[in-house]
Parts: sequence; C-alpha cells; structure tokens
Amino acid sequence: MDMKIKEKFGVLWNKYFNSAELPVAFYYTDEEGHADLVKPTSGHRCVIGDLLKVRKGNSFCYDASSVGCFGGKRYLGFSQTIMPDFEYFLSCGIPDKLDGERYKKSPELVKEGMKYAQAFKAPARFIVFKRWDKLEKSDNPEVVIFFAQLDVLAGLFTLANFDEAEPNGVFAPFSAGCGSIVQYPYFEGKSQRPRGVIGLFDVSARPFVAKDVLTFSVPMNKFLRMIDNMEGSFLITGSWKKIQKRISSVER
Repeated sequence: MDMKIKEKFGVLWNKYFNSAELPVAFYYTDEEGHADLVKPTSGHRCVIGDLLKVRKGNSFCYDASSVGCFGGKRYLGFSQTIMPDFEYFLSCGIPDKLDGERYKKSPELVKEGMKYAQAFKAPARFIVFKRWDKLEKSDNPEVVIFFAQLDVLAGLFTLANFDEAEPNGVFAPFSAGCGSIVQYPYFEGKSQRPRGVIGLFDVSARPFVAKDVLTFSVPMNKFLRMIDNMEGSFLITGSWKKIQKRISSVER
C-alpha cells in the first residue's frame, strides 16, 4: 500500500465527509500474518456480521475453513458448490423440508438467473479485511467498501460518476450481501471499465447494519481515480456544503 495515497484519502475524507466512517478494504494473498485468522466454526456465521468488528478497527483474515456460511464460502470464492435445492431456498421453499426466502418468484426464475452468475474461485489462500486506517505498507488492497449512510452514499455515487460519460458508473446487482461487497466489485476491478457497486439490499444481511446504511464498494483502480478527482469535483461547491453539514449531524 502506498502510504501517501492512504494519507491523502484520509485528509480529503475528513475535509469533505466530516470524518464519516472509514471504509474497509480487502485483498487476497497466500501470505500468512497480515491479520488474525478467523477460527473455523461449526455453526452459521455471517461475514457481514463479522465485519462489524473490522469496521471498529479489528483486522481479520479468512481461509476456506473460516467462513461459517454456505453462501459466504461461495461469494468469497472458497467454494463453487451450490447448496442442494438452492432454487427452492431462494424462492418458495419445499413443504415440510425447506423454508424458502421468497426473494424470487419461482424456482424456475432462480435457475434462469443463475445463468448470469460468473464462476468465482478465490485467487489465493486468504482474504484479508482491514479498515482503511489500519492498512500497512505490506498490504495490497483490491477493493474498498464503504458502509455509508445515505448522504455519504450520494456523495460517493456522484464522485464515481464524475469522470464517466455513460450514466451507469455505479450499479446495484441483485445479490447476497457478501456477494455485493466482495464478488461483484472484485470482478469490476478486472473489467475494462470498472464501476462502483451499491449493495447490502439483502434482507437476510440487513440486521447487521443500521437501518440507514448501504454499502458502496469499488475496486482500487477506480477508487484511485475518485481520490484524484475529489478536489476538483462537486465536493468544493456550496451544494455539497449543505449536505456536508447534515452529514456532521448524523450520529454514528
């Protein structure tokens, strides 16, 4: 991690976003020792729930055995297996056998939607999550994740579109919570035109965040452009200053 970039963003974030909650960054690595390895669990544990501690300054590292959620393993790239009867789990369920989440109208619609899913295999043994201020020179962040209340989200959305002619510099895919903050933005970092990803619409994951919070995740190559654009953008205008005052009044 370039410490000058880390410091530059910190200064600008405080200047224009009134020290709102710092983002979390993640990256994949085969090296041990970048953060505490999360111990395996026999029960269910949500990655979004674990990230509450990362947001408070704890750094975590996961391998395939650390993730206590079937979907989490898949969306972090540690498994390519889909749970049995997934099309029923996401839709109507199976009477006396499986409760359905009813996020899709029918099993057939789930199957059709799965055709759009990209295969994702973790590129390394570990995934490391650290809050921005905890990043060190030895870290190599690939994606930055903001847990943002709505005025902050509006600012990030507008900044992400600042140097884009096409209107969809940010998108909001239907996805599990961990898919929207890991898999989708990771893929964007490999694309010719990386975009920001708004997420955490997942009803199952929302209890782990405040009611007015969504995520904005962006690959590092796009995020560096956003940092460079901050000083010359709408953030220096009176229009933003009105919103900025409101950000400072929000309890976090």
